Amino acid sequence: MVTVDTAGTVLSHNEQAGVLLARVGVGVPLADVAPAWLVEAHLRRVNGAGKGQSAAWAGGRLGGRGVKALAGPDADGAVTWWLVGDGAPASATRELARERARAGLLQELSSELLASLNVERCMEVTVQRAAQHLADAAVIVGAGDGDTFPVTSCTDGGPVVQERIPLDPDQLPGLAEALQGLPAVSSRWIDPHQVPEWAVPDGFADDAAPIGSVIVVPLPGHGDPTGCLILLRHRKEATFSPGEEAFAQFFAARAGAALSIARGYARQAYATDVLMRGLLPPALGAVHGICFSGRYRAAADGERVGGDFYDVHPAATPDAETVAVLGDVCGKGLEAAVTAGRIRNALQALVPFAGDHTRLLTLLNSALLSTDQTPFVTLVLAAAVRQGTRVRLRVSSAGHPAPLVVRTTGQVEETGTRGSLIGAFADLDFTTAEVTLQPGETCLLYSDGITEARGGPLGDVMFTEDRLRAVLSQCAGMPPEVVTERVQLVVAQWVGEGRHDDMAVLAIGAPREDHPTNDPDQEQKQEPEQNQEPEPEPEQEGEPRER
Repeated sequence: MVTVDTAGTVLSHNEQAGVLLARVGVGVPLADVAPAWLVEAHLRRVNGAGKGQSAAWAGGRLGGRGVKALAGPDADGAVTWWLVGDGAPASATRELARERARAGLLQELSSELLASLNVERCMEVTVQRAAQHLADAAVIVGAGDGDTFPVTSCTDGGPVVQERIPLDPDQLPGLAEALQGLPAVSSRWIDPHQVPEWAVPDGFADDAAPIGSVIVVPLPGHGDPTGCLILLRHRKEATFSPGEEAFAQFFAARAGAALSIARGYARQAYATDVLMRGLLPPALGAVHGICFSGRYRAAADGERVGGDFYDVHPAATPDAETVAVLGDVCGKGLEAAVTAGRIRNALQALVPFAGDHTRLLTLLNSALLSTDQTPFVTLVLAAAVRQGTRVRLRVSSAGHPAPLVVRTTGQVEETGTRGSLIGAFADLDFTTAEVTLQPGETCLLYSDGITEARGGPLGDVMFTEDRLRAVLSQCAGMPPEVVTERVQLVVAQWVGEGRHDDMAVLAIGAPREDHPTNDPDQEQKQEPEQNQEPEPEPEQEGEPRER
């Protein structure tokens, strides 16, 4: 750098200018120390002929090499000239290209890793990229459980192998430290002969091409380390330079961050799945010779749970009552599902009191009123027991639509039960109805999401109880699983693509005489995936068959 005034006298210069211009000094005329092209460029600059952007640069030969001069303004019209070598050394050019390639690799790695939240896929991409650009082979050792560790490895252009194996981190210098998130161990401190067999991909090292150098780099995560990256090179290849080791740490930092995100997502997905299993409606089947079937559809598309729920609590013995319940919690979505889960747990604890429906519902009401945020719920409680070929029901409604009974004649009857909703008032009043189901008859419990579903030509007409009765009348004599499937199908067609509330149905049926269920003592079993009406037994000669 050289600063020159309008008269062409040097005002200041840095040390590098003293090397390039041997006789430069403060107070020395620029014409005495600088080449003619720089003097002429300065005169044009101070005379105003070169103040445009294009004239800010000047160039020529100086000391046998090409030099460019960049003019910058200074005080009182002086000009500061920055002299830059016109041709950088070849090593600098190569280093610049190498850094650009590394920056591009990091960007590509980040884009590819963040496009997937799968842990195995992220590890696969990392070892492939590392083997292709950083070394001849790459191995990732993930966070283990103390005995076994997930290991992903590959060679440049080779297949990726993923396995979980028992290993001792102390077998490889620096591995135990890297798994704890400590700094990388330089390749100069690792003897290639100490690399254990599990850390060498199949077919990588042999007598003709042994391992030449190794580096162990931690994979830092968000708070906790996610593992470490092991890079291997053949002996014929150059060892890792300090610059390459530093870049390997940058590479590992990008990969570790992506792996940490993927593992966090996997943990959240697992926790969500575990919690969701406790909120989903149960699979139903026959219990002590009584047929149960349920169907559920959440209000929002893509949701699996909501505020409607149903449960069946099998009796310990065939002569005891099996308790079934269907309810509707105020609200929708996950919050309503969590509230419904709490109520289901409370009901399960109160099942021993099911002999007295009023007492059970009063205890549930007291439990809900004692909470800070009192949720209210409507529900139907049914206690069923098999008596010969018939099923006797005791049904109690708490602010919920009364269940409907489908007789074999096609007649649909409403059970005579009424009651107060739960969780809103301290004083409750319930009426319990007793119903007897003959073989082939079904009692349907349903939520108001069925009757209040809006659809029709303009999408604004409610399905209503009358339409539900008409559908049930057509299901006379059908098994409960067919009844629930038919109701759900018809209501879904009625709603179409329109919005709707949570919808739940639970059917309790007495099996037909020509449709025997499993042994009365058998445990509750899951329904088959496809519900089909069983074929009737062949008619006996001279005996008419009921239809």
